[in-house]
Amino acid sequence: MSKVAFCFPGQGSLEVGMGREIAEAVPEAMEVFERGSEACGLDLRRLCFDSPLEDLVDTEVQQPAIVATSLAVLAALRARGIAPDYVVGHSVGEFAALAAASALESEHAIALVRERGLAMAEAARQRPGSMAAILGLEDEVVESLCRKIIGVWPANYNSPGQVVVSGEDPAVEECCSEAEREGARRAVKLKVSGAFHSPLVARAADRLKPAIDRVRFSEPVAPFMSTVTAKIEPAQRLGTLLVEQLTAPVRFRHATNELIRDGVRTFVEVGPGNVLSGLVKRIDRSVKAVSVNNLTSLKQLEETLGAA
Repeated sequence: MSKVAFCFPGQGSLEVGMGREIAEAVPEAMEVFERGSEACGLDLRRLCFDSPLEDLVDTEVQQPAIVATSLAVLAALRARGIAPDYVVGHSVGEFAALAAASALESEHAIALVRERGLAMAEAARQRPGSMAAILGLEDEVVESLCRKIIGVWPANYNSPGQVVVSGEDPAVEECCSEAEREGARRAVKLKVSGAFHSPLVARAADRLKPAIDRVRFSEPVAPFMSTVTAKIEPAQRLGTLLVEQLTAPVRFRHATNELIRDGVRTFVEVGPGNVLSGLVKRIDRSVKAVSVNNLTSLKQLEETLGAA
């Protein structure tokens, strides 16, 4: 029988009013925002439901807002009896994935993600940098450029022909120019506030580690596919991986391919936006990828799984 993986988005999947429709219709989803607000000290309902995008862009606010929205959508799925065979998350989405696998309580995930965002914002102020998506080159070509140019590293392996690089501003600019010279279709600077998933934010990992060390992770009830290692990982490895994740590249493409090898034929993006479902379709056109973030898409998913 074909299996279902829930995928949880990372930064950049922002939408005005995200989570509001589902939360107003499903009490369990509203509860996620209420308990999450208490846990992280932010008014997540106001931020997600009513705030303009510019109030959500800063990483220390964006991360808890995205994870809370994902977990509210998850609560609506659970209320309908829909559960995953596997979970996977892109960067900060791994915290939502672990909550979906019952390895971590939802409010603990949101509190940790608030601390993660503050740690990353502080690290980015201390060692500024940027990120850019290189489109249309093989991984090996981008990796070779990163080895030649000091101060830039591969940060996200998103889909075939899409690698994000991260590092010091001049090095990222040089990498973009060299990539275009190598035949890249485009090199696009990302709207982010730092050089995430690179050694430049190592101080964020140092700050986050004590908060992670205090958490007792339960064994995931749905296997957790790490985007740090592209392997199924057990409870005793989770804390280490969530710290490593800050400076390690996100291997979303590799993790997705492993899940497909394990029999996953339907990927459900749980949370705002549709970035991950788009990536999954580019990774393998033969699998289904759907995003769920409102009542219409929730109903469509029920119909899709019911017909499967």
